[in-house]
Amino acid sequence: MRARNRFFASALVAATVSMLLTACGGEDLRESGGVPVLRYQGWASQVTIPELAENLGFFDGKVKLEWQGNTISGPQDVQSAATGQVDFGGAFGGAVAKLAQAGAGITAVINYYGSDEKTFTGFYVPENSPIRTPNDLLGRKIGVNTLGGQAEADVHTALKKNGLSEEQIRSVQLVVLPPPNTEDAVRRGQIDVAGLSGQFQQRALSNGGLRPVFTDYEQFGPFNGGQYVFRNDFLAKNPEVVEAFVGGIAKAIEWQKTTPREQVIDTFTRIINDRKRSGEDASSVKYWQSVGVPSANGVISDIDFQRWEPWLRDTGAVTGALDVAKLYTNKYNPNAPK
Repeated sequence: MRARNRFFASALVAATVSMLLTACGGEDLRESGGVPVLRYQGWASQVTIPELAENLGFFDGKVKLEWQGNTISGPQDVQSAATGQVDFGGAFGGAVAKLAQAGAGITAVINYYGSDEKTFTGFYVPENSPIRTPNDLLGRKIGVNTLGGQAEADVHTALKKNGLSEEQIRSVQLVVLPPPNTEDAVRRGQIDVAGLSGQFQQRALSNGGLRPVFTDYEQFGPFNGGQYVFRNDFLAKNPEVVEAFVGGIAKAIEWQKTTPREQVIDTFTRIINDRKRSGEDASSVKYWQSVGVPSANGVISDIDFQRWEPWLRDTGAVTGALDVAKLYTNKYNPNAPK
């Protein structure tokens, strides 16, 4: 978290907002066979919840997806949605709040990831590493999937709770790596600590030789980590499409909670193998543990953003009032309490 990293992240947000001022709200919503098409970005060797929902028929024939390529960054994904390059994107709540506070016209509509006792983000080192506590991270290199994402907020929160100053926290260097490569980087000594989650975390642990320094589940308990967002102009023009999308996502979340693990893994494996994207490998899917969304049907609440407010303020991303109620809505979620 060097100063230059923060400058880069702030400049990226500023550039996105500048693009929004001149953009025309993206392309008009296309249809295919009379069905609205939503453009999106995926994640290599993973099945996103929208991809699962479409495969299981949970959009009820009211929405189709069109893959635009992959990302490894939630902040980049929601920036792409804000600038109209895709129709929706997903990122952790702090990144959503940061972009919205900077002036982007986006609104979160459903939670799509988080942490529970089985699925969480952990920060791992080789067993023989001298790093034992968060205080030992000073001056170290930590591999993360992106700057300005949840991993950065997790590290900042852990260090702040241990009484370290902002200057000390800035001595920690975040190194951006694709999630499939982070385990190898820490084993080779290219980084000191690996931020790992999901199937790549479980794969790394099954290979042995790594231990956690801390996890976000230890810090916060079960929590909703990130949300899917749409542009406000898109929401105004296409409320029925968004409702069909959100309803399908909610069904896919609950399906993962109630379906036997092996069946979920088999479904993910089949989806990856059937779509035949270049360079993908379904082998890590077998390590899937849970959907990691504590709230029923992905319903959003204020705390999903308030949790990150100290980090946002400490890093200068938010200086004025943070009205979290303006960052999200549950009105498109047919399963949300009325």
